[in-house]
Amino acid sequence: MNDTTRPLRRGWTTGACATAATRAALIALWSGERSDVVRITLPRGERPEFAITHWDAGPGWVEAGIVKDAGDDPDVTHQALIIARLTGSTGGVRFRAGEGVGTVTMPGLPIPVGEPAINPVPRQMMTAVVADLAEREGRAPDVEITISIPGGEALAARTWNPRLGIVGGLSVLGTTGIVRPFSCAAWIASIHRGIDVARASGLHHVAGCTGATSESAVQGLLGLPDQAMLDMGDFAGGMLKYLRRHPVPRVTIGGGLGKLTKLAQGAVDLHSGRSQVDFEALARVLGRADVAEAPTVLAVHQMVGDPLVDWIVQTARAKAQVFISDSEVEVIAVDRAGMVVGRV
Repeated sequence: MNDTTRPLRRGWTTGACATAATRAALIALWSGERSDVVRITLPRGERPEFAITHWDAGPGWVEAGIVKDAGDDPDVTHQALIIARLTGSTGGVRFRAGEGVGTVTMPGLPIPVGEPAINPVPRQMMTAVVADLAEREGRAPDVEITISIPGGEALAARTWNPRLGIVGGLSVLGTTGIVRPFSCAAWIASIHRGIDVARASGLHHVAGCTGATSESAVQGLLGLPDQAMLDMGDFAGGMLKYLRRHPVPRVTIGGGLGKLTKLAQGAVDLHSGRSQVDFEALARVLGRADVAEAPTVLAVHQMVGDPLVDWIVQTARAKAQVFISDSEVEVIAVDRAGMVVGRV
């Protein structure tokens, strides 16, 4: 099987790696035993094995590290070193943010302000590891866990963390422990967290755009803060469905003509591999038979001009309004140069 046809390889979340490193470090702290590998139980019962690639120790502490393997997913933390340092503590399990792990500074996330950006499920996984080993060793489950990701602050600049008010580094994420290649779930979850943060910050207007060009144009036009900008990308449905349950008074959708045409035609996943423009339907709407043979929406725009843009923004707005009837919806169309060409 060649590289173009082989199944995509899954990987492990940052939370799974942190949990495995926690287990290895705590065994070493309490028993002095160091192993080359460690096995953990994931939330759905799977028991993967992780190689320990880093050890260090000092008075009262031990740390172990694992190089994250995200499989074939384009994860910014692929091959990052995830380190857990374990020290004795009192009052149960306490979490600390080490180098490269962010701190929550804004409300709306599942972790309180001031806490390390270690999400609930990874915390539960690490706490379960401590409880299991404490029972085996006859010890109190009182430890401090410091998670570090060297270089994480630089990597975080390529994620949604700065916009979500997570400063100083990455988040330790994962609900199943498994990274499924090119999964939409992580992106959609980030959209949801963006909406949560905007609502908790008291914002009454948010905007979701299909890409960087339209986002820059929309933000510049409306003067919205970063926390109001949702990284919608192709996932219009993921954004709109969540806004239906967690409404914001005003919602702007920005994008290029091609993506917005798909939305106008009823698609809510705007990825080129999962939805296509129906040029025959577009020809009927515009009353131009030659549109049916056009190769792209840009070509249609060159043929038809403003009537196409007017139909796109008005119809896309109507489609979006069906999802979020309690919000005021605005649609802004942007050309490839970043100029606003239509707005309703």
